[in-house]
Amino acid sequence: MNTIFAILIIITSILLVLVVLVQNPKGGGLSSTFGGGGGNQIMGAKKTTDFLEKATWTLAIALISLSLLSNFAIERNDTEETSKVIAKEQIDEAVIPILPANPANVE
Repeated sequence: MNTIFAILIIITSILLVLVVLVQNPKGGGLSSTFGGGGGNQIMGAKKTTDFLEKATWTLAIALISLSLLSNFAIERNDTEETSKVIAKEQIDEAVIPILPANPANVE
């Protein structure tokens, strides 16, 4: 189950990076290669920009959802009782230093 979520998160992340890099922050990007800012284009440059924006939002929401789902779906073997036992063992094994009652004056 961990592997499936990891692979899906990696694929979604790579796709999100690619879609964001294709866009141009000044309105150019992929849509400008199909005819610039003209209103009615045969290839649909305006539609390309809308598609990239929708793809960005969809991939971002998918990435957040996958991250949250993986948090809830991955089984945890660590229970509260085992944590307490381990902590108690660590405390029992700890070396407690013995301090002198009257420290020597160092000048």
